[in-house]
Amino acid sequence: MDGQLITFTGVAAGMVAMPGADFAVVVRNALDSRRAGVATAVGVAGGLLVHTTLAVAGLAAVLVAVPALFESVQLLGGGYLLYLGVRALGAAFRRPAPAGEASASAGSRAPKGAPRGAAAHHGTARSLRQGFLTNALNPKAPVLFLSLLPQFVPAGEPALPRTLLLATMVVGLALVWFPAVALLVDRLGTWLRRPRVTRALEVATGALLTALGGILLVELALAA
Repeated sequence: MDGQLITFTGVAAGMVAMPGADFAVVVRNALDSRRAGVATAVGVAGGLLVHTTLAVAGLAAVLVAVPALFESVQLLGGGYLLYLGVRALGAAFRRPAPAGEASASAGSRAPKGAPRGAAAHHGTARSLRQGFLTNALNPKAPVLFLSLLPQFVPAGEPALPRTLLLATMVVGLALVWFPAVALLVDRLGTWLRRPRVTRALEVATGALLTALGGILLVELALAA
């Protein structure tokens, strides 16, 4: 592996692992069940695949160059994050107050990987869709990949094969990181699914998603 690929791997790994909306949605759904968490993680990787493919094809440049199109994506992305955040906050405040650790311990004895609590209503397809839309509707991702990938194409080397390789590496890193996060949340399930801890995590992830969505919408309003 050449030096540029090693550097790119570090940059891409940091970019993928940086806590944000993707991380919050994976953690939130992994609290429901391992299956929901992993499905969300795969959906996030699918969203990254869309962005990297657009960057490789040059379509991201069109998105950036057409303000109305970019603003439409920003509006959809901000609105969707706001929707997920409000839902998470609503679920947290509707959750019954913890009556003691006994009930939490009883809940933690459910079969490993089986749906718990709200997970009965949280299908795999829905989790996959949430992960995909959370990432795919991120309006800043096309700009990021459009500016990042060309920097790691050596002078004189064909751009298409190299950018395809870089895009594949980004998606591969996501397919390692986000399922690992979901599995870690599931592994810590006995503690994380205690009513008090679950409520705190739902409030935290809900607040993060709401804030991120609000920031996107505020930026859009200020730019108008």
